[in-house]
Amino acid sequence: MARVKRGVTAHKRHKRLLDAAEGRKGTKSRLIKPAREALLHALAYATRDRKQRKRQMRQLWIVRINAAARQHDITYGQLVNGLKKADVQLDRKILADLAVRDDATFGAIAELAKGA
Repeated sequence: MARVKRGVTAHKRHKRLLDAAEGRKGTKSRLIKPAREALLHALAYATRDRKQRKRQMRQLWIVRINAAARQHDITYGQLVNGLKKADVQLDRKILADLAVRDDATFGAIAELAKGA
């Protein structure tokens, strides 16, 4: 049976790894072991931060809605409760967008929530 030399395969795998680690500082972009560690950490952080991004966006929307609601003499909790009682189904993303871009419409929604 013929002898198999694995240099080409290893070189290809290492090259792919170093290409993925491009842009990192120091040895993390030049040497195989530190590059592999950096890449594994980066993938783990990316997985974690996809979840955190959703949490942070929701927090931002709530802060914006609360600020706009207080300009219309109502708190965030009262606004959400009033909208639920009035059977208005607007999610926080849309409410936050209205609070930032269209104050008149948000004011009408706040009055609706106050009345409910």
